[in-house]
Amino acid sequence: MPRPKTKLELIQLSNYNFDKLFTYVNSFDKQEQLKEFPKGTMNRSIRDVLAHLHHWHLMVLNWYKIGMTGKKLEMPAKGYTWKTTPALNLEIWKKYSNSDLEIIKSNLQDSFSRIQKIINKHSEEELFEKKRYKWTGTTSLASYLISATSSHYYWAFQLIKKAKK
Repeated sequence: MPRPKTKLELIQLSNYNFDKLFTYVNSFDKQEQLKEFPKGTMNRSIRDVLAHLHHWHLMVLNWYKIGMTGKKLEMPAKGYTWKTTPALNLEIWKKYSNSDLEIIKSNLQDSFSRIQKIINKHSEEELFEKKRYKWTGTTSLASYLISATSSHYYWAFQLIKKAKK
């Protein structure tokens, strides 16, 4: 899967992968959507995978909100470093482990829309220029958005597809 290099590619690929993921999930009847995956992954169900995506959307939205004001932020989350993201992902899993799948789907669609508004709000230069914003460090705003959208949706689709074989 090629990484988006333009605003248009980012919009198209994030929408394509999101739609592909939701179409695949909704191709299963309700009972099948609720079934647990075979052992071997932390995310044990479709609900877990979609909740993971939603929570990472929320984190990116928060980074953006704080970062664009110039305030210092803790990434990826308070008490975690990029090296400890497996522990963070476990906390995310625990947080949503008793959530309703339909609520998670709705929340994910909402957070997806909010991320898309950020993408659409910025010019190509604002999205892809490295070091443009202090909070993105040596990378670009697009790098964070790609990771939380098109790349993450691709990962989710592959994980669910593998678990449903």
